[in-house]
Amino acid sequence: MTSKTAPLHAKVLKPESHLIRKKPYYEPVGGEIALFEAAYASQIPVLLKGPTGCGKTRFMEYMAWRLKRPLITVSCHDDLTASDLVGRYLITNNETVWVDGPLARAVRCGGICYLDEVVEARKDTTVVIHPLADDRRILPMEKRGELLQAPKEFVLTMSYNPGYQSVLKELKQSTRQRFVAIEFSYPEAELERKIIMTETGLDAGTADKLIRLAHMTRNLKGNGLDEGASTRLLVHAAKLMARGIAPRAACSGAVAEALSDDPEMLRAINELASSLF
Repeated sequence: MTSKTAPLHAKVLKPESHLIRKKPYYEPVGGEIALFEAAYASQIPVLLKGPTGCGKTRFMEYMAWRLKRPLITVSCHDDLTASDLVGRYLITNNETVWVDGPLARAVRCGGICYLDEVVEARKDTTVVIHPLADDRRILPMEKRGELLQAPKEFVLTMSYNPGYQSVLKELKQSTRQRFVAIEFSYPEAELERKIIMTETGLDAGTADKLIRLAHMTRNLKGNGLDEGASTRLLVHAAKLMARGIAPRAACSGAVAEALSDDPEMLRAINELASSLF
């Protein structure tokens, strides 16, 4: 049975509750906006690839605002199952009630479902992702004996960090090839400076020093660090400085301590910060 309406005895999402009403600040780094809009118009799901803190989530917030669609974000983790995404029966006031999961809610309201760091989820989630991400555009709801048809407004988006892939946590080709992929990276220095200054009000000279520190840490990737300082961490440090925190202390708390727990690596990053500030 195929249904486009909410089943009886189910809690239903009001689309307005997930609309982004205020325009998020986002600086384009290439043709990602046009590519996403074309994929959305073609009803093709989208995969965002890139390191942590490079703007993938902000981009999704911006596109949801731009397209005027509800955005439902799921932060994937090791215990996330297909049932968590689809929904389950719960007992409320002595009555058995079906409660939609976030994926089902997004389908019903014609919204955007964003599965952040999807490789962290359990493998059984592909059972519900695959039929929704190809031409069928259906969400199997086995516990209800229902096939939920996605409206044209719905789009499935996912993100992952290729740098964290391993044999046990990688995105299978059978999943990847259902998506249009958009690659993200850290912005060029000039654009990164603009982002830091706009987000925090920091002066250009100090922002440039933060960017130089970030580049130094990014050169350490694979040599003691899993990742270098992201744009997000630079914004965090800049916000601390704007609140009166001394630059070295801000870099230690927002950059060094966020990147590593290793005493030698912490000392090295703090020394880099000291050489700049």
